[in-house]
Amino acid sequence: MVALKLIAGLMLLVVGAEGLVRGASKIAAVIGISPLVIGLTIVAFGTSSPELAVSIGSALEGKADIALGNVVGSNIFNVLFILGLSALIIPLVVHQQLVRLDVPIMIGASLLVMLFGWDGAVVWWEGAILVAIGVWYTVFLIRQSRKEKSKEVLKEYKEEYADDGNPKNDRIWLQIAFVVAGLALLVLGSRFLVDSAVAIATSLGMSELVIGLTIIAAGTSLPEVATSVLASIRKQEDIAVGNVVGSNIFNILIILGLTAIIAPGGVAVNATALSFDIPFMIAVAVACLPLFFTGYRIDRWEGFVFLGYYVAYTAYLILKSQEHASLDVLRSAMIWFVVPLTVLTLVVVTLREMRRKRRA
Repeated sequence: MVALKLIAGLMLLVVGAEGLVRGASKIAAVIGISPLVIGLTIVAFGTSSPELAVSIGSALEGKADIALGNVVGSNIFNVLFILGLSALIIPLVVHQQLVRLDVPIMIGASLLVMLFGWDGAVVWWEGAILVAIGVWYTVFLIRQSRKEKSKEVLKEYKEEYADDGNPKNDRIWLQIAFVVAGLALLVLGSRFLVDSAVAIATSLGMSELVIGLTIIAAGTSLPEVATSVLASIRKQEDIAVGNVVGSNIFNILIILGLTAIIAPGGVAVNATALSFDIPFMIAVAVACLPLFFTGYRIDRWEGFVFLGYYVAYTAYLILKSQEHASLDVLRSAMIWFVVPLTVLTLVVVTLREMRRKRRA
């Protein structure tokens, strides 16, 4: 029954997010909001709505580890798994705005989590700061999108988010029903998911933080998986990459911020998250920068590396929760071989790209 409840919760989250995104996008399109603005705001926020529902619900129920693990785990999953999988389908072209603005903001937001959580909790006023930055970022995106002149970009966002060629779907009352139903399914799905995840964690001896970092993080990121993978298949690389980066920024600034404001006492940050999971999230965000600006694309081999890191990270969490004998071997391999090799590769690739640009 617990497993069925978990599956039902995941399904309700995916269906609810889809209804919310599509309904809100249609309403925005009907009342004349730019398709580009729809893609940058409503869709990015909508695909993160499962994380919002789960994090706030967990915090209100006193399960702070699930709330924090959901945000941190989702950000790690989004970059390593979703971008990795999308890049395996087709090499992803990265726009310069992501390198100059969005990825640095993602890195800065990740660092803020470490800073605010250093004393053991992200309290309400720190959450308010995160939300304020998130609002500023959204307003900035809207202003920038109004300056967009590229017909190709506008057409792509219109096809993806605002116009499916079926005039029946443009009825406002029907779209409002989709939004309301989507929100209701999100709330119900989040309750199912949290309750079943806690039961599984207890029965397996896993901590709530680990279950939040793995099962819940992957489950609540399913809308991002669908959006980015589908965009890759359609060769809409900017949507595939932008969806991930935008969702990561939204997860920290808005979701974690609102959760800290609403939850009594804010969101607790335990020592394990401070010493490993949050630094790993920061490292993943920082690693995007050199990969993104070296040729402004993510090649298949880089996608394969991302997926490999996610498998290793998940294996580490599971082995650690079970106190498995092979944990030390995995830890030593990561510290003394994989991490130095990755750093060396990033440095070499970056220097090579800088040298190429100088010659050009």
